[in-house]
Amino acid sequence: MFKGSIVALVTPFANGTVDLEKLRELVEFQISGGTDAIVPCGTTGEASTLDYDEHLLVVKTVVEQVKKRVPVIAGTGSNSTAEAIELTQLAKEAGVDGCLLVTPYYNKPTQEGLYRHYKAVAEGVAIPQILYNVPGRTGVNLLPETVARLAPITNIVAIKEATGSLQQASEVLALCGDQIDVLSGDDFITFPMMACGAKGVISVTANIMPTAIADLTDAFYAGDLEKARQLHLQTLKINNAMFIESNPVPVKTALGLMGKCSDEVRLPLAPMSAANKEKLAAIMKEYKLI
Repeated sequence: MFKGSIVALVTPFANGTVDLEKLRELVEFQISGGTDAIVPCGTTGEASTLDYDEHLLVVKTVVEQVKKRVPVIAGTGSNSTAEAIELTQLAKEAGVDGCLLVTPYYNKPTQEGLYRHYKAVAEGVAIPQILYNVPGRTGVNLLPETVARLAPITNIVAIKEATGSLQQASEVLALCGDQIDVLSGDDFITFPMMACGAKGVISVTANIMPTAIADLTDAFYAGDLEKARQLHLQTLKINNAMFIESNPVPVKTALGLMGKCSDEVRLPLAPMSAANKEKLAAIMKEYKLI
C-alpha cells in the first residue's frame, strides 16, 4: 500500500512555535523532489514534544498542503493505548491516508502486551496502520513472531523496521510473507532491505535529499539494481551524518544550513555542538547541498 521513498518530515519551529509557512514549503520541496509519501509527527517530527493541539495542527496542515498528491501517514503512537487510539482517530478525521504507531515506550510491555496494544488500536480505528519498531528509542523490541501474530489483522498493512538488523527484517519477511509490507527505518540499509523484500524506506535523509532517495527506490523498482546499489553507496556518508547526534538534531541543522527552515529543536534536545556542526557542514559541501 505504501512504498518507495517516504519522508519522516521534520517539524520546523520559530521562536518555540510551529512554523506553518516553512512546514508548507518543506512539503512542496518533498513533492517536487519525487517523494512518494509524507510522515508528519514521527520521531523526526519531534512528536514527543508537541502538545495535542500542535500535533493535530501539523497533521492538518500537511494534509491541506499535500492535496492528495501523495499519501500522508501521521505518526500517532503513544505509550498509552487509549491515547494512541484517540490520536489515530483524530488523524483519520483530519484526512490522513494511514498512521504510523511506534511501540509503547518507557512502559516496557511484554510481547503479549505489544500484541494487545496494536490489536486494540487496529480494532479501534479503521485506517491503514504501520507498526513502528525502533528499540533504540523505546526500550522494547517488537519481535518477528509478534509481528506475524499481528499481520493477519486487515488494517495493519506494514512495519517500519528500525532495529538496523537485516536478520530481524528478514525474519519478519520470512514469517509474514505477503501479509504485511516491510519498510526500512534506517537509510543506510534501505538497499539491502529492499533486496530482501522491503518495499521502501521511511527516510530521514529525504528531508535534505529527496530526489536521491526517491531515485534509489525508483531504480530498484525499475530493476536497475546497479544504479540502486551505486546510490546506496553514494549516500552512505550523508546517511551516517544524520545520526552524529540524536535525530532530528543533525537533519534540522542541515536544513538550517540549506536555508530551508530554522535548526531550532525543543528541549530536551539541544542544538548541535560546534564541532559536529563543522563536520556536518563539510560533508554537506561534498554533496553540494551547501
